[in-house]
Amino acid sequence: MPLTFAAGPVRVRVPATSANLGPGFDALGLALGLHDDVAAEVTSGGVRVVVRGEGAGELPGDDRHLVARSMRRTFDVLGGQPAGLALECVNRIPQARGLGSSSAAIVAGVLLARALVTDGVERLDDAGALRLAAEIEGHPDNVAPCLLGGFTIAWTEPSGAGAVSLPVAEGIRPTVFVPAEHGLTETARAALPPTVPHADAAVNAGRAALLVHALTAAPALLLPATVDRLHQDYRAPGMPQTAALVAALRAAGVAAVVSGAGPTVLALTEPPADFAPGTEWQVWRLAIEASGATVARGRLGHAERGPVAAGRKS
Repeated sequence: MPLTFAAGPVRVRVPATSANLGPGFDALGLALGLHDDVAAEVTSGGVRVVVRGEGAGELPGDDRHLVARSMRRTFDVLGGQPAGLALECVNRIPQARGLGSSSAAIVAGVLLARALVTDGVERLDDAGALRLAAEIEGHPDNVAPCLLGGFTIAWTEPSGAGAVSLPVAEGIRPTVFVPAEHGLTETARAALPPTVPHADAAVNAGRAALLVHALTAAPALLLPATVDRLHQDYRAPGMPQTAALVAALRAAGVAAVVSGAGPTVLALTEPPADFAPGTEWQVWRLAIEASGATVARGRLGHAERGPVAAGRKS
């Protein structure tokens, strides 16, 4: 059946995410209380993207923008393309810092496109949206918490990605240390060896299982649960400041890890009050986002266009 497009705009709010969480390489993720807001509507032709906040003046304003590309990919899956699109993005998630900015853009694009088709949910259900977002991204560890919220465990079958979301134990409020420099997932992945010692794999398997328990029921175990031997040490030479900060925090008893592919550092327990990371780091204490991405009708309102620094505390 040909597509029927919804009249008027739709909007989506998508959270930042942190993946891996130490030992859970390409599997574990956490949704954080820092959001991008994006609105889109069908037009008579062309693609126009307006960006405010993070990435303004740097990200493309046409169909090369990742949200627009993800929308086009989703429309193909749904069965047709609109003549044109107009998008407004209010970005608060730092670009290329290991906080899931690309996954947020992909999830936003998938959900916006689905919402702009009158029977979009019937054509692409939530499980299908997750599979498509993971296919576009290349792995599910960030798109899963972005879509589902909370603490997620993701995996990939021959049929595509799957994920579950688990509630996080009371009292866990992450701190992120965000540097000025950018990082690239492709570069970080290129630093990983094709094989690892069996003993290291065994350590990570045990610590990843312990981390599930620690995050959901026993926060006192977060420090031993965040030990990793699969990826962080191999990536350390490419981001020495990140590696040094993780080591300093862990020496102070803080459950600190590299956030995603870096260079941001994620602390799952509170750093000591007198801990000084240095002026090159912005320090934000963030809530855990339990609900994941949300979709509504209409343009971005005053709340969605609010200060792009909302939710950050140094």
